[in-house]
Amino acid sequence: MSTDGQPHILAIGGGTFVPDGREGLEPSPLLRYAFDLTGQDRPRVCFMTTAMGDGAEYIARFYTAFASMDAEVSHLALFPMPNVADVRAHLLTQDLIYVGGGSVANLLALWRLHGLDEIMREAWHEGVVLSGQSAGALCWHVGGNTDSFGPQLRPLTGGLGFLPFSCGVHYDSDPQRRPLLQQLVGEGTLPGGYAADESVALHYVGTEFVQAVSYRREAGAYRVEPDGPGTAKEHRLEPRLLAAL
Repeated sequence: MSTDGQPHILAIGGGTFVPDGREGLEPSPLLRYAFDLTGQDRPRVCFMTTAMGDGAEYIARFYTAFASMDAEVSHLALFPMPNVADVRAHLLTQDLIYVGGGSVANLLALWRLHGLDEIMREAWHEGVVLSGQSAGALCWHVGGNTDSFGPQLRPLTGGLGFLPFSCGVHYDSDPQRRPLLQQLVGEGTLPGGYAADESVALHYVGTEFVQAVSYRREAGAYRVEPDGPGTAKEHRLEPRLLAAL
């Protein structure tokens, strides 16, 4: 639980982990920021790889990546069945839940089937910090755009809606992301919201956006809002620069 008693969400556009040169991953300053939000010296962290089908190799890579952080790390898998006896009890005892990327559409469908939509909302209200990258960032919002259905991006409107905004991820690395999000906001398919470049995270307290953070000076975050019939406007938000780990 976060020691300040506030409900935190850290939605990461990309870059939670960086390649370590040995076919592995190492934490970026964004993960340290998520850990710090808990206020715990050695937080209990549960990661979820639902969006990648809970593959054993993927789970192993996450454990290796988290190993350099001072934390009590566990994971929750849903394939082929939950790996913990009581999913709700396990998640409510965590300080931080981190959700990996992949198919956000599949993630949302499976979470709802297992009742995780309501469990996550309860955990959030209880002060468990919710975080994640890409699919693990989009899921907390009303929606965004996704490659869950193929390489051509499509609208996603069925997010959990904890945050009453649209969300854009990988905003500077995928050329489809920016124009499609602006189109969807402009036409009213999605509400106005926020977007994040690679290496940028969006920090919300409750349902209020409080700041963006990044470890890359040139990276940005953006507020995307309707601007007349069928159009949208975008305002750059300068992230607070994080120190290297």
